[in-house]
Amino acid sequence: MSLPEPIFDYEAHLAACGRGERQALRDLYVQESPRLLGVARRLVRDTALAEDIVHDAFLRIWAGAAGFDPTRGSARGWMFSVTRHLALNFIRDNSREIQGDIDVQNDAETFDAQVHSSRIHLCLEQLDPARRSCILHAYVDGYSHAQISRKLGTPLGTVKAWIKRSLTALRECMG
Repeated sequence: MSLPEPIFDYEAHLAACGRGERQALRDLYVQESPRLLGVARRLVRDTALAEDIVHDAFLRIWAGAAGFDPTRGSARGWMFSVTRHLALNFIRDNSREIQGDIDVQNDAETFDAQVHSSRIHLCLEQLDPARRSCILHAYVDGYSHAQISRKLGTPLGTVKAWIKRSLTALRECMG
């Protein structure tokens, strides 16, 4: 059995970034950049472009850290939202260049997706931390059920049940 990973305090690091402490940004980058790169890469389907998006995301995280409000959601979730929105903005902006004119339907869908995205963060926060961790590992980090089981030191059947029940709870919460 492996030792649990030390808990990383995202909120404290964002607060330190807000105070201008560069080491806090470095720590956030080391901790989270691989996963943020994975999110960006899945959306834009280009590694070099995803790296640019993550770079821009960390610039925005640095600039906006002082305005982060922990009562509105988790710091980690906020960082993922910043990255995801930059990637989606890139996709939307490039699709407009290709199409030549603005698609009002697409703008409405993007707005609905952003509202839907903020709702999922609220729903995720309502889950038990262990179950939320399973969902994030499965759908953000891309881990298999077996990998999650090993990482959390939890039986495979339990992990599968938690994910199934958590997805049901998320569906109900999302309406």
